[in-house]
Amino acid sequence: MNILLADDHSIVRRGLKEILLEEFPDANFQEAADGQELIRKMRAEKFDVIISDVSMPGKNGLEALKVIKSESPTIPVLVLSIHPEELYAIRVLKAGASGYLTKESAPEELVKAVRMVMAGRKYITPSLAEKMASNLDNDLSKMPHELLSDRELDVLKLIAGGKTVSEIANDLSLSVNTISTYRARLLEK
Repeated sequence: MNILLADDHSIVRRGLKEILLEEFPDANFQEAADGQELIRKMRAEKFDVIISDVSMPGKNGLEALKVIKSESPTIPVLVLSIHPEELYAIRVLKAGASGYLTKESAPEELVKAVRMVMAGRKYITPSLAEKMASNLDNDLSKMPHELLSDRELDVLKLIAGGKTVSEIANDLSLSVNTISTYRARLLEK
């Protein structure tokens, strides 16, 4: 079994590997520290499952997920993030992820999620399932952040982190004018 672990923190990758080795002792692991490396390794080798963070430098996990799903739609991708599921879970599932877990989840939950996505099923927590079911009744009750595009959410997080428009443009490899346009849209929404 080939598993690709993508996270910009080496200690997190090591912890994931230790947890998964207990359950899958014959597994072969590859690691990626950012979205570009994740895509490069996915293109170079066949993986049974990819476990990826959302927040990584350069191309983030959500952007990498979209590339993975367009090029290799059958590879299950489990997104593991520090961000609460209200912020990203539905977004990554819509982008093609097979499941979403927060890094606060118990190790047993990670193993359960990996088993489910490798069996071709989706993994969602009971709380997320409840949220999705309640959203079926009233789509008008969307939280404001759910109305933002993926890029608008990225820009909003960077603004909230105290970055200037120029710094954001540099971080996202976009022009200052483009970031200013995103900022104006955010203020409008």
